[in-house]
Amino acid sequence: MGENGNSERRILVADDVDDLRESVCRALEERGYIVEGVSDGEQCLVAIGLFRPHLLLLDVMMPHIHGIDVLQRIRREPMTKDLGVVFCTAKKFAADRSRIESLGAFDIISKPFEVPDLVHIVERFFDGGPSVTRDDRPDENGKAIPGDIYLPSLPVDCPTIRMWGTRGSSPVVDPAHQRYGGNTSCLELRHRGTRLIFDAGTGIRDLGNAIVEEEPEPIHLFITHTHWDHVQGFPFFAPAYREDRELHIYGAKGFGQDLEALFRGQLQHDYFPVELDDMKAKLHFHHLTGDAVEIDGVRVTWEPANHPGATVGYRMDVEGMSVAFFPDNEFLRGYLGTPDLDAVGPEEIMPYQSIIDFLTDVDMLVHEAQYTNDEYPDKIGWGHSALSNVCLLAKLAKVRSWIVTHHDPDHEDVFLQYKLNLTRHILAEIGHSIPVYYAFDGMERFVIRGEE
Repeated sequence: MGENGNSERRILVADDVDDLRESVCRALEERGYIVEGVSDGEQCLVAIGLFRPHLLLLDVMMPHIHGIDVLQRIRREPMTKDLGVVFCTAKKFAADRSRIESLGAFDIISKPFEVPDLVHIVERFFDGGPSVTRDDRPDENGKAIPGDIYLPSLPVDCPTIRMWGTRGSSPVVDPAHQRYGGNTSCLELRHRGTRLIFDAGTGIRDLGNAIVEEEPEPIHLFITHTHWDHVQGFPFFAPAYREDRELHIYGAKGFGQDLEALFRGQLQHDYFPVELDDMKAKLHFHHLTGDAVEIDGVRVTWEPANHPGATVGYRMDVEGMSVAFFPDNEFLRGYLGTPDLDAVGPEEIMPYQSIIDFLTDVDMLVHEAQYTNDEYPDKIGWGHSALSNVCLLAKLAKVRSWIVTHHDPDHEDVFLQYKLNLTRHILAEIGHSIPVYYAFDGMERFVIRGEE
């Protein structure tokens, strides 16, 4: 007989966590037991037949054969139906424990446990002590692990964007467009109490209703261009009708008309019952001149986009992070081939180099990809991009994440989900597997360096 008279007492330890299994085996061997260890249910059943243990220390969640299934098989065999079993498990659900008890387990010890506590149960088994019944065990179902409660909260000073409108061309309202929404273009950037808005499609109505009762901080509205789907929500922007509001509107000068004249034209009596002068807010119109606009720590720059009319895209840099917004931009106009630099010649890329440079290393690119590649041949020159062409733009500019916006009104939710999967596939194929998402009305994202 060995130490403590245990040299003829054989114990099989079945657990797929290597470090735990080895520490249990070592502790039992130090007390004179003969011990073997296995790491899955199949090995356990084989080892029982060969090793003939007196006691089995059995994990529940094991590969190949579940621990409870192992116990059921043991109980069906005459040679092992009375084998002592102690369950070591992280599962504390009442239903699982009741099943274990019904199969005649000697005891159950909950993970994580101290190895000496398990050794004590082993010694009690071999000393002929009683098995522990359900009434003897503390109720651990729903019991919290001791320690302080972690209560996470979202940071309040992190730059955040929210998509209020993500459709292009025209709004849509029907059940097939519920997931991604039907409002036309509108994006909001918030940072430390400052609010910048980009485009005034129908989404700006909901935004206005959400902020109309807030403290009257100045509002800055940047327009990419004055096509209907980017300005049609402005007459319904509630803060514009409040005397205590100040609204700055920025945009490129149109062909022949200045920015204020374009908005006055939108609000003529022939089109709308309220005129621009009926808006009570202090309105200031600013043409984009110079290199940048600085607003409370946010630096806004712009770059002409390849789209009909006086159209720009914007880049916002704040605290070392960057967002770019290009809802209308036909990149590689007319190109129908693969998004491969061996196929796209320098002469095709050269006209867009300034856009590539403008977007280089941006953390979050919000850019359209309105047409699939099979749709694009019939839409060349409409001012919107083929999907794979924008994938190449993302790679050329080394952007770190991409939110696809300006969805075609004919693209229903199911199709856009397919298109999202296709986008991720193309990016992987060209070696630029960045995080990519399809924008939806109400979508919020923190602007994080390098995204996640």
